Amino acid sequence: MKIIVPMAGRGSRLRPHTLTVPKPLIPVAGKPIVHRLVSDIAKVLNQPIEEIAFILGDPAFFGDDVVSSLKALADGLGAKGTIYRQDQPLGTGHAIMSAKESLSGPAVIAYADTLIRADFELDAKADSVIWVKQVEHPEAYGVVQLNEQNHIEELVEKPKEFVSDLAVIGIYYFKDVGQLKEELQYVLDNDVMHGGEYQINDGIKRMMDKGMIFVPGQVQEWMDCGNKAVTVETNQRMLGFLQDDGEVLVSENVNLENANVIEPCFIGDGATIRNSTVGPFVSIGAGTVVDNATIKNSIVQQHTVVQNANLDNAMIGNHAFYDGNFEKISIGDYSELR
Repeated sequence: MKIIVPMAGRGSRLRPHTLTVPKPLIPVAGKPIVHRLVSDIAKVLNQPIEEIAFILGDPAFFGDDVVSSLKALADGLGAKGTIYRQDQPLGTGHAIMSAKESLSGPAVIAYADTLIRADFELDAKADSVIWVKQVEHPEAYGVVQLNEQNHIEELVEKPKEFVSDLAVIGIYYFKDVGQLKEELQYVLDNDVMHGGEYQINDGIKRMMDKGMIFVPGQVQEWMDCGNKAVTVETNQRMLGFLQDDGEVLVSENVNLENANVIEPCFIGDGATIRNSTVGPFVSIGAGTVVDNATIKNSIVQQHTVVQNANLDNAMIGNHAFYDGNFEKISIGDYSELR
């Protein structure tokens, strides 16, 4: 089994946090989004992972430190880590084809801006599984249309009239991803574009037209990391799940001085919490200092100082300094508010 992870986007909706760090490496509950996504997929697949192929963008932004982090992630799962580059932002189909040398055999394709909680088995009779989640407003999503056999017969992007309420979450399984490769090659060769981009859906629809069987897979939880508000919400939900799983979230090497920690919270190695109340649903990165503050429902990354603060629904980057009486803030790496 292979896992293919397109992650070349710049994450503009999550700025300023993605000005210096690629969105898939933003931490949620103490672990980068892509690390958590890939680890969770490997866990639910419950079979050996041969290769994890990461599709990155501009080397000036996705640099050597990113490559090292991703290869270490693959190595930790017993897999070969392969790095590809998407040289132009030309859509999901183009991104996948940037990794065409790895497109063979069984594979999961997963976009690195979403997290899931799931417990599923692959349908051995299907050529592909497209994971979906029931949503309240399907007109805002791409959805699947099912036939009487519960097979997917159509993909509809943001339907104006009701088609179904099963939204595509961006995780796919292919019994032989080489078949998708063939159809996407046709899409590229014949310049089949929508909105100026080559889309994975056009390759999938060509597979459907040839009689290949696509079935829906459902996840219990689907958590987005598209912007600051939903990333903070996802952090809250993930901390709750991890607490229920019995995972240790507070490092043994944390300096607590007159501190009250209301779980669930993640507190990283070497952090100091002084004269403060932290939690619930707070992630504090390694080496960060919190002094004379109350923080809840927030993410504070590594090696940052937060003092004299009352924060709720906040997100603060790495190596930042914050001193003030604000609340719903969002400041990026190396920023200062004094």
